[in-house]
Amino acid sequence: QVKLVESGGGSVQAGGSLRLSCVASEYNPSTDCMAWFRQAPKKEREAVASIDKEGYTNYAESVKGRFTVSPDNAKNTLYLQMNRLNVEDTAIYYCAADPGCVLAAVVDRMHVMGYSDWGQGTQVTVSS
Repeated sequence: QVKLVESGGGSVQAGGSLRLSCVASEYNPSTDCMAWFRQAPKKEREAVASIDKEGYTNYAESVKGRFTVSPDNAKNTLYLQMNRLNVEDTAIYYCAADPGCVLAAVVDRMHVMGYSDWGQGTQVTVSS
Protein backbone atom coordinates (compact mmCIF):
# COMPACT_ATOMS: atom_id res chain seq x y z
CA GLN A 1 0.00 0.00 0.00
CA VAL A 2 1.26 3.46 -0.93
CA LYS A 3 1.19 6.11 1.77
CA LEU A 4 0.11 9.54 0.51
CA VAL A 5 0.41 12.82 2.39
CA GLU A 6 -1.15 15.99 1.02
CA SER A 7 -0.19 19.54 1.94
CA GLY A 8 -0.54 23.07 0.62
CA GLY A 9 -4.18 23.70 1.35
CA GLY A 10 -5.42 26.84 3.03
CA SER A 11 -7.65 29.86 2.71
CA VAL A 12 -7.45 32.18 -0.27
CA GLN A 13 -9.57 34.85 -1.86
CA ALA A 14 -11.30 34.30 -5.16
CA GLY A 15 -8.90 34.79 -8.03
CA GLY A 16 -5.94 33.58 -6.02
CA SER A 17 -3.71 30.54 -6.40
CA LEU A 18 -2.56 27.57 -4.37
CA ARG A 19 -0.24 24.66 -5.05
CA LEU A 20 -1.06 21.35 -3.46
CA SER A 21 1.57 18.68 -2.93
CA CYS A 22 1.17 14.96 -2.50
CA VAL A 23 4.20 13.09 -1.22
CA ALA A 24 4.04 9.37 -1.88
CA SER A 25 5.99 6.66 -0.09
CA GLU A 26 6.49 5.15 -3.51
CA TYR A 27 5.82 6.81 -6.84
CA ASN A 28 7.13 6.15 -10.30
CA PRO A 29 5.48 8.41 -12.89
CA SER A 30 6.44 5.98 -15.65
CA THR A 31 4.52 3.07 -14.09
CA ASP A 32 1.89 4.53 -11.76
CA CYS A 33 -1.39 6.36 -12.24
CA MET A 34 -2.24 9.20 -9.89
CA ALA A 35 -5.04 11.69 -9.44
CA TRP A 36 -6.47 14.51 -7.41
CA PHE A 37 -10.05 14.38 -6.18
CA ARG A 38 -12.08 16.78 -4.10
CA GLN A 39 -15.13 16.61 -1.91
CA ALA A 40 -17.24 19.57 -0.92
CA PRO A 41 -19.69 19.45 2.00
CA LYS A 42 -22.73 17.31 1.23
CA LYS A 43 -21.39 16.42 -2.19
CA GLU A 44 -19.85 13.30 -3.64
CA ARG A 45 -16.13 13.00 -4.17
CA GLU A 46 -15.25 14.07 -7.69
CA ALA A 47 -12.16 13.84 -9.83
CA VAL A 48 -10.22 17.02 -10.47
CA ALA A 49 -7.25 15.79 -12.48
CA SER A 50 -5.47 12.56 -13.32
CA ILE A 51 -2.17 11.60 -14.86
CA ASP A 52 -1.25 8.19 -16.22
CA LYS A 53 2.07 6.41 -16.63
CA GLU A 54 2.54 7.92 -20.08
CA GLY A 55 2.04 11.42 -18.79
CA TYR A 56 -1.42 11.91 -20.27
CA THR A 57 -3.58 14.16 -18.16
CA ASN A 58 -7.33 14.53 -17.77
CA TYR A 59 -9.13 17.40 -16.10
CA ALA A 60 -12.64 18.00 -14.91
CA GLU A 61 -14.41 20.50 -17.15
CA SER A 62 -14.80 22.90 -14.24
CA VAL A 63 -11.03 23.24 -13.75
CA LYS A 64 -9.69 23.03 -17.31
CA GLY A 65 -7.40 25.93 -18.06
CA ARG A 66 -7.02 26.78 -14.37
CA PHE A 67 -5.51 23.68 -12.74
CA THR A 68 -2.37 21.78 -13.73
CA VAL A 69 -1.24 18.39 -12.43
CA SER A 70 2.43 17.52 -12.60
CA PRO A 71 4.79 14.91 -11.11
CA ASP A 72 8.22 15.32 -9.63
CA ASN A 73 9.89 11.94 -9.88
CA ALA A 74 12.91 12.93 -7.82
CA LYS A 75 10.74 13.95 -4.89
CA ASN A 76 8.06 11.23 -5.18
CA THR A 77 5.60 14.10 -5.34
CA LEU A 78 2.53 14.96 -7.35
CA TYR A 79 1.53 18.62 -7.54
CA LEU A 80 -1.72 20.37 -8.31
CA GLN A 81 -1.27 24.00 -9.30
CA MET A 82 -4.58 25.81 -8.89
CA ASN A 83 -5.04 29.26 -10.41
CA ARG A 84 -7.99 31.63 -10.65
CA LEU A 85 -9.68 29.90 -7.76
CA ASN A 86 -13.35 30.51 -7.15
CA VAL A 87 -15.75 29.79 -4.31
CA GLU A 88 -16.93 26.59 -6.00
CA ASP A 89 -13.42 25.16 -5.63
CA THR A 90 -13.83 25.02 -1.85
CA ALA A 91 -13.44 21.40 -0.78
CA ILE A 92 -11.16 18.85 0.80
CA TYR A 93 -8.64 17.77 -1.82
CA TYR A 94 -7.40 14.19 -1.87
CA CYS A 95 -4.50 12.56 -3.63
CA ALA A 96 -5.05 9.05 -4.96
CA ALA A 97 -2.78 6.38 -6.40
CA ASP A 98 -3.18 3.34 -8.62
CA PRO A 99 0.24 1.69 -8.43
CA GLY A 100 1.17 0.05 -11.69
CA CYS A 101 -2.01 1.46 -13.26
CA VAL A 102 -3.64 -1.87 -12.49
CA LEU A 103 -7.14 -0.52 -11.97
CA ALA A 104 -6.77 1.89 -14.88
CA ALA A 105 -7.06 -1.10 -17.21
CA VAL A 106 -10.72 -1.56 -16.25
CA VAL A 107 -11.83 1.63 -14.52
CA ASP A 108 -12.00 5.19 -15.83
CA ARG A 109 -9.12 7.23 -14.47
CA MET A 110 -11.54 9.93 -13.39
CA HIS A 111 -13.54 7.57 -11.18
CA VAL A 112 -12.98 6.98 -7.47
CA MET A 113 -12.96 3.23 -8.02
CA GLY A 114 -9.88 3.61 -10.18
CA TYR A 115 -7.59 4.16 -7.19
CA SER A 116 -6.59 1.89 -4.34
CA ASP A 117 -4.64 4.27 -2.13
CA TRP A 118 -5.75 7.59 -0.72
CA GLY A 119 -4.35 10.40 1.37
CA GLN A 120 -6.08 12.08 4.29
CA GLY A 121 -6.86 15.23 2.36
CA THR A 122 -6.09 18.93 2.64
CA GLN A 123 -8.70 21.66 3.02
CA VAL A 124 -8.98 24.41 0.42
CA THR A 125 -11.27 27.33 1.24
CA VAL A 126 -11.93 30.10 -1.27
CA SER A 127 -13.73 33.22 -0.12
CA SER A 128 -15.42 35.84 -2.26
